[in-house]
Amino acid sequence: MLYLDNAATTPVRPEVLEAMMPYLTRWYGNASSHHTVGEAAADALADARARVARVLGLRAGDIVFTSGGTEANNLAIKGIAIAGALRREDRRAHVVTTPIEHESVLESVDYLERVHGFATTRVHVDEHARVSTDDVARGLRDDTVLVSIGYANNEVGTVQDAAALASVARERRIPLHLDGVQAAGWLSLSADELGYDAISLAGHKLGAPKGTGVLGVRGRIPLEPLLHGGGQERGRRSGTEDVAGAVGFATALELAEAERVEASARVSAIRDRFIARVLERVPSARLTGDPVHRLAGTASFTFAGTSGEAVLLELERRGIVSSSGSACAAGSDEPSHVLLAMGIAPALAQTAVRFTFPRWLNAPLDAVADAVEASVSAVSEAGR
Repeated sequence: MLYLDNAATTPVRPEVLEAMMPYLTRWYGNASSHHTVGEAAADALADARARVARVLGLRAGDIVFTSGGTEANNLAIKGIAIAGALRREDRRAHVVTTPIEHESVLESVDYLERVHGFATTRVHVDEHARVSTDDVARGLRDDTVLVSIGYANNEVGTVQDAAALASVARERRIPLHLDGVQAAGWLSLSADELGYDAISLAGHKLGAPKGTGVLGVRGRIPLEPLLHGGGQERGRRSGTEDVAGAVGFATALELAEAERVEASARVSAIRDRFIARVLERVPSARLTGDPVHRLAGTASFTFAGTSGEAVLLELERRGIVSSSGSACAAGSDEPSHVLLAMGIAPALAQTAVRFTFPRWLNAPLDAVADAVEASVSAVSEAGR
């Protein structure tokens, strides 16, 4: 079975598991406990925090360990926006995002509107899922307290110009939060290079276990906590820390960063050959997402006249596992909100198939392209 759904999750790397094991067995203490076992855990947690900070170009105190990307996005959006509103005399507040964000972003913004009375601007995207910095600039207001945009889209792989977006927000002294979950391991995460104020990451996209994540947030940015209790993570995220998970996350992030440039170049070449072969062999295929500004590991298509789910079943019958889009929306009968925002008709959006590749991919995917052709043909014939 060939697994090409790496945007959904990746296997835990052996090096990561090895790094974690001492903190699941011998040094399993609570990092808040003042004894030898607890202090060993605290030291490991501090080391993991510093290692993550070095990759991001932030300070160790800027790193908040979370349970994953969804929690990191919730903490960033609700925490920064509510803290910003509390600092305003009239408590009026406004946030800017786009309609193609991950559900954890969109539903956090919906929560701010519904419960706290925030206003929201959802900046439109073009047919390739790119957002214009000029449109973002026009969406900013005097009461804007946060801009939250995905660095790379989880369904079609389109990459935004994060540095330009940060420059627009910085001119108005508005914090920029990047959802970097899909970008990690493929694109630079440097805070100095990109200029963001906060970034969300998820370990299971990088070869760390599910249930691990990070919010990197510059210390000058006020952050209202979502979880209250023991005051861990400098009061920003209470709860006993997952020390082994933090160590695993740091290890996976360091490995991915060390391999990033070479892996991106190698996989991009394989991706481009695969895309060209599919478009050549399958007349109904249409590439979705930006043809240039695209994650190295993502190739996504619609296949007019088919059902995306039926194509996926045919592919799996041929030994290839892929997906129709976000795993977080699995089971929904609704067309992808990302594809709809790009102007793709609902019926065509229902034919979407996404292939996402691992960083260690080496071989050409010609056989996969052939399987795509056969699967689309079989589904089309069955539908006649």
